Amino acid sequence: MESLYILVPLSVVLVFVIGAIFWWSLRSGQYDDMEGPAYRMLMDDRDLPEGPKPEQSEDTPSQIRKP
Repeated sequence: MESLYILVPLSVVLVFVIGAIFWWSLRSGQYDDMEGPAYRMLMDDRDLPEGPKPEQSEDTPSQIRKP
């Protein structure tokens, strides 16, 4: 029975500490966008890196010369 005199106030203090930490995380923007970083990580490879381009021959139809 004597342990309840310590455990009940300790649990109340612990609830307030956890609530304060959760409130701080909400106010600092920790939960603003949960899915955006995951999609950005997957879509990061769509841009090709800059590098030397393969040379095309004169007969390539993709080269259209304009006068």
